[in-house]
Amino acid sequence: MSGRKKILKGDSDFKNIVANQGYFVDKTLLIQEFFENGDKVLLMPRPRRFGKTLNLSMIEHFFDINKKESAGLFKEFKISAEKGFCQSHQNKYPVINLSLKSARGDDWESCLLHLKMLVSEAYQEHKYLLESDKLEGYEKKNITEIILKKGVQADYSFSLFNLSKYLKAHFGAEAIILVDEYDTPIIDGYKEEYYGEVIKFMQVFMGSAFKGNPYLHKGLITGIMRIARESIFSEMNNIGVYTITSLYFADKFGFTETETKEALAYFSLEEHFPEVQKWYNGYQFGNTGQIYNPWSIVNYISRHEEGFKAYWINTGTDSLIKERILEPDIDQTYDTLQQLVAGQTVEKIIDESFVFSDFATNRELLWTLLAFSGYLTQVKEVRRNTYLLKIPNYEIKTVFQDIVMAWLHRDVKVQRELLISTAGHLVNNRLQAFEKGFKKIMGDTFSYFDTGGEAEKAYQAYVLGLLAVIGDDYLIRSNRESGEGRYDIMLMPHDKTRYGVVIEIKRIEGRKKKETEDAFSERINAALAEAARQIEYKKYYKELLAHKIEKIIQLPIVFAGKEPFVFRVE
Repeated sequence: MSGRKKILKGDSDFKNIVANQGYFVDKTLLIQEFFENGDKVLLMPRPRRFGKTLNLSMIEHFFDINKKESAGLFKEFKISAEKGFCQSHQNKYPVINLSLKSARGDDWESCLLHLKMLVSEAYQEHKYLLESDKLEGYEKKNITEIILKKGVQADYSFSLFNLSKYLKAHFGAEAIILVDEYDTPIIDGYKEEYYGEVIKFMQVFMGSAFKGNPYLHKGLITGIMRIARESIFSEMNNIGVYTITSLYFADKFGFTETETKEALAYFSLEEHFPEVQKWYNGYQFGNTGQIYNPWSIVNYISRHEEGFKAYWINTGTDSLIKERILEPDIDQTYDTLQQLVAGQTVEKIIDESFVFSDFATNRELLWTLLAFSGYLTQVKEVRRNTYLLKIPNYEIKTVFQDIVMAWLHRDVKVQRELLISTAGHLVNNRLQAFEKGFKKIMGDTFSYFDTGGEAEKAYQAYVLGLLAVIGDDYLIRSNRESGEGRYDIMLMPHDKTRYGVVIEIKRIEGRKKKETEDAFSERINAALAEAARQIEYKKYYKELLAHKIEKIIQLPIVFAGKEPFVFRVE
């Protein structure tokens, strides 16, 4: 095969890509690794748009007895060197390849309709069975009813099992069953409150196909989550689960650094590798690090004239994640988000036996969902099931920033422009303008939280906002040790010619009954003076000096009840 290859973006059909001179990152050794694995059925959860659908299409074209013409597609790829394996297994099995990525709906009825359509399409791929002399009349009638979408629900519940049975009868060979994005209807069922119905369907649909099915030779299931305990998989003793933490198959989804460099070089974009690395690198599966987001790489190569953008978003779980992140009463979530957006790691349990029915009550499951969905990645396992997690790259950081800004604007009613301008006043030493904007922001934020004067949540929200608008130019840290004490917030510029900022917060009681203006002002001024003395006495700016930041703003802020003051009150 010769000629210049091109990016065929959005095409997940292996044959279409290879036959039409599409650029293909060689993952063909997955075929043998999957087939020779000791588990009869394998579940491989990965984030969306990490190559699952294309990998299943590749496996289908390799094994499918009906696609002998596809054998030539593999000649230039690594699997062709495994001559004994190819001779024994290539195009020797009937294959069922079903994707459930569009099986969703506002209610169970519409979801079931989509499932019926998808199963009908899978049966249409094998409509030659209607001419088979190996099938009984009633079996052909069942095939016809499913193709026409006239079957009862039980026909569709057992449809994978029955189709594998028909294929075994026709070919005399057991089937390979591939199911892509199996958890899409389950996630949608949880969001739209038909979870019970979809679980009951999937128990039979998946269980009959993959547990004790005498017509099954090998099975591969992909999705985002490992959804356990609902008995979809819990009773299957023949299933091997290979999640994002598994050592096996770790380099088979997403692009490795070598694969990414080769792709960039092929399209004469190698000089942009450092920025590509910053934007799209950073995932770790098992012990394999430096995994790049393939969807983003493909989009960047095909649209590189437009520069670097955030191309990836996980549409399946995105609304669930936003809803949970932005609940105002989650303990420590704001502090954790601050650490993550600031580029730090957090220590969290990854619960691989994820149960959506527990999601509403177990708020720590948020971090598992974020990790499985691709918003966070593991750094290392610190103890059993507990990992250091981080935002993998700049692309995902922008997604978090957008979530924060959307929340501040929509719910807290803080205008993005006000937040940007106020941050600009702060880092350019325009402190009177900063105080004016800061009062407005804090007023909006307190109204949202309604904390009765407690400043902590409102202030955490403000720091999150700072991270969202200036976090690319500044390292923003809060409540860290520096000098001889702990400052409240530090802004350290990456450009050492800019101002660094140290803020110390004091909180005093709001205006008391019958208190005179002079007495109120005196209390504010005393607290401001004490905060300023504390910054100087405890040398909170020491960390800035250590990083060669010479221009430093030492800023005391006093909250009198809900109202902040930066300057002495006359």
